[in-house]
Amino acid sequence: QVQLVESGGGLVQAGGSLRLSCAASGSAFSIFGINAMGWYRQAPGKQRELVATITSGGSTNLADSVKGRFTISRDNAKKTVYLQMNSLKPEDTAVYYCRVDLAMYGTSWGQGTQVTVSS
Repeated sequence: QVQLVESGGGLVQAGGSLRLSCAASGSAFSIFGINAMGWYRQAPGKQRELVATITSGGSTNLADSVKGRFTISRDNAKKTVYLQMNSLKPEDTAVYYCRVDLAMYGTSWGQGTQVTVSS
């Protein structure tokens, strides 16, 4: 069993910053190890896309559209992943979803948090 609780979304003006958090919990974490955690987003009328991921070893992967503006990090002890978003643009507006990949268990998704960037 896996629960992911996201927070930190909201409305911000272009050029502003937001920090998303995703806290993971559940019985599965006592059995299965975390391979990776990450953030995806889905804008209205578009497919869900990768924003950033981070492995258990700390390797990160960011979409080209957010490189230099977004940073992903994690606190292994708290089983929490963060997404620091700076220099936000209206095109960053989307529902942001947290994702966790557990070894031999599979992928779980959070419920999503809305990020709206006004011009």
